[in-house]
Amino acid sequence: MEQEFAIQLFENKKIRCVWDAEREKYYFSIVDVVSVLTESADGRKYWNKLKQRLKAEGNESVTNSHQLKLPSSDGKMYKTDVADMEQLLRLIQSIPSKKAEPLKRWLAEVGSQRIDQMIDPELTFQMAVEDYRRQGYSDRWIENRMKSIRTRNELTNEWRRSGVKEQRDFAMLTNILTKAWSGMTTGEYKQYKGLTKESLRDNMTTLELALNTLAEAATTEISKHRNPQSMAENKQVAQSGGHAASIARQDIEKQIGHSVISSDRASEHLLPTGETEALPASDEKE
Repeated sequence: MEQEFAIQLFENKKIRCVWDAEREKYYFSIVDVVSVLTESADGRKYWNKLKQRLKAEGNESVTNSHQLKLPSSDGKMYKTDVADMEQLLRLIQSIPSKKAEPLKRWLAEVGSQRIDQMIDPELTFQMAVEDYRRQGYSDRWIENRMKSIRTRNELTNEWRRSGVKEQRDFAMLTNILTKAWSGMTTGEYKQYKGLTKESLRDNMTTLELALNTLAEAATTEISKHRNPQSMAENKQVAQSGGHAASIARQDIEKQIGHSVISSDRASEHLLPTGETEALPASDEKE
């Protein structure tokens, strides 16, 4: 079962979910939904009590729910109760809350957006562009970020083709690639920038982002050429792709006289809300 983890926002509150590509449906963290409905700081405790009561009543929304591993606040994966949209709608009816109706509409919108994205994947990029603009990123940075997302998708697809399936293996290869060009694993890189839960790529400078994209693009092409058949061979390819970007990094640093690896975070470069940066004219065709 191919799964894609995501964080959806409802009224600025995070709801963890996972997209099941085989069943073509979302599974949502019940604890997160309960926390939103009850406005409770400890949604898990509320859910445990509610679950006992609903089980005693024979409520199918509980007896049919199951557990999946979802990312926690500490970055690790833990099993948690999840429910699909139909099960959640039943569950919402059991919790008195003024947020019930808005949450139902939100669930329908999330499902509809995902279906639209499957029909037209470009919508995913359009939504991401708008999200970055709302956060205050410049148009120039957003353009580079969108290119990096496409490049990353091409790389993960190539890894899947070569037999990589487990999330930990994707993370391992990413660490090898990142360290090869930057000198740090992704964890060390985030620590250097003072990040915790934030995305590393969303906090890279334009030059850092360009070098990371080069490393991933190089890894994709080298993999296609070498056709690795094992994890060990994929590690060697990732090392080679990162090394190619490392050579470019070293040449740039000789020209500018300082390291391109920056401790700066996105918050130090975001534009004031509503302000945009004009992009120069370009003849490039996407």
